[in-house]
Amino acid sequence: MTFKPRLTFWQIWNMNIGFLGIQFSFGLQQTAVNPIFSFLGATNDQLPLLNLAGPITGLLIQPLIGAISDKTWSPRWGRRKPFFLIGAIIGSLCLFAFPFSPELWFAVGLLWILDVGNNTAMEPYRAFIGDKLPEKQLTFGFQMQSLFVGAGIVLANLSIFLFQDWFGGSGSASETATSIPTWLYYSFFIGAIASITTILWSVLKTPETPPSAKELETIELSKKDPFWDRIFEPIKEIIDAISGMSKFMWRLAAVYLFQWYALFCYWQFIAPMLRESLNINEGVALGKAALMNGSYNFITMIVALALVPIAKKFSNKKAYVISLFLSAIAMISLPFIKNQILIFLPMLFLGIGWAAMMGIPYAMVSKIVPQGKRGVYMGIVNMMIVIPMFIQTITFGSIIKHLLNNRATNAIIFGGVFFAISAILAMRLNVSTDKSQTIN
Repeated sequence: MTFKPRLTFWQIWNMNIGFLGIQFSFGLQQTAVNPIFSFLGATNDQLPLLNLAGPITGLLIQPLIGAISDKTWSPRWGRRKPFFLIGAIIGSLCLFAFPFSPELWFAVGLLWILDVGNNTAMEPYRAFIGDKLPEKQLTFGFQMQSLFVGAGIVLANLSIFLFQDWFGGSGSASETATSIPTWLYYSFFIGAIASITTILWSVLKTPETPPSAKELETIELSKKDPFWDRIFEPIKEIIDAISGMSKFMWRLAAVYLFQWYALFCYWQFIAPMLRESLNINEGVALGKAALMNGSYNFITMIVALALVPIAKKFSNKKAYVISLFLSAIAMISLPFIKNQILIFLPMLFLGIGWAAMMGIPYAMVSKIVPQGKRGVYMGIVNMMIVIPMFIQTITFGSIIKHLLNNRATNAIIFGGVFFAISAILAMRLNVSTDKSQTIN
């Protein structure tokens, strides 16, 4: 096993700061992309399918890039860093172009390319954290990641809210928007700059850990394989890794099925829900949704590192289960709150839940996967995220149209119920038992 020196607070800080830019982009996707689709003519029941880019690109790109990065090493460029930079460049260009979308099809196409860029950067970045940190610092490292996840999304949503407040409309429900408002452009421009600059900071400030002698030998041997074998080897490796997954990984997949289905319901329908429940127009609903999303991610920033000693004292599993139950309470209560101030209270629970969801599962997985296959298994964890999202995009349009009266308020309650189911399933997670079945 490769010796990993203990890192200082600021070394872990610098290593994770690139997540701020990636998640600024993700924050714009969470809050602004579906309203942009609505501005360009999409209806509620069309929104899930228009978000198909996220799960499809995540399903294909992240595990493949993870497997490829496991077999990559350059003394000059490193192992994971080239993928960060390529992804950040693609993402920045798409963010700059997004608000200029003239038609719905153009915006949907840009979302596909943006997701390719973000997914190219994201999975190797998670593996990078695991590569650098000793086991005792994994929880802290991934919760620091949660802090920057929260910070990036807070800044994205705060920018949307402020620009809407300064340059947006009055808020009458009778006002309708038929094109992308100019004030929304500025948030995308800021996101384009943040995406590339923060990744560059982490790349320049954090040296990569060289592979062990055994890993280098494997990498060199793989270079001698025939071209087509090298092309298809990542796919074969992913299939082999899935077939050898421990009970913990399969149980986590069950939790993620309901957790991420619920989150996709929230992100797609929070702005339409506010329009329905608070009787406000699209632009103001977007601004308020941005402020709410920024609020729960601000809570995530505060809570992320505080969860480290809590998880250590009570176990990662208990902290995770409670966070999912709190998220369920938040979503189920939202449609029943008619006050524009009290609507922010559930964001406290959702912020705690998001902090745990973006850190604790990755720390748990990192403890049971081997160093040389961390990229592959982090990619598989992402597959556990995007498959539920894919299922949601192809099923929820019919569900909301035929079973939920095409009401966004009902969609949010539906998501809350799924969060509660995920919490019940998370009670079955047990790292201490499954660690004895560590994946080979």
